[in-house]
Amino acid sequence: MKVADLDRALAFYVGVLGFELTTRYGPGAAFVSAGGYHHHIGLNTWESAGGRPPAPGTTGLYHVAIRYPSRATLADGLRRVIVAGIALDGAADHGVSEALYLRDPDDNGIELYWDRPRDAWPRAADGGVVMYTRPLDVGGLLRDG
Repeated sequence: MKVADLDRALAFYVGVLGFELTTRYGPGAAFVSAGGYHHHIGLNTWESAGGRPPAPGTTGLYHVAIRYPSRATLADGLRRVIVAGIALDGAADHGVSEALYLRDPDDNGIELYWDRPRDAWPRAADGGVVMYTRPLDVGGLLRDG
């Protein structure tokens, strides 16, 4: 992922979201992970040091989705976001999952979510999965998570 400032990006991905720094290549690149994996996200400034986010109307990723293993860990992630003073762009209950939407320091879209157990997913009469977008009870997530 191209970032403008590696230390700022690490403060977000490690300090706020809780990833672990696994490798750093000098001032220009770093790899972060969760659960001991070698890396889930690579961050670099090789072509973007000091750069600006892409302008609206240009191509790129809409967002990166980061799956948390449980509702409790998603709630912990939300608490970290709140403490860091980062605003949410939105919060949704998709039936199969609960999701939080925000921006990283480089204005990249980030989705933090957890999947409900498959046996709790809403189903149609034919057995197909029914997804939807409804408001998420953020207070309930914080209280129960």
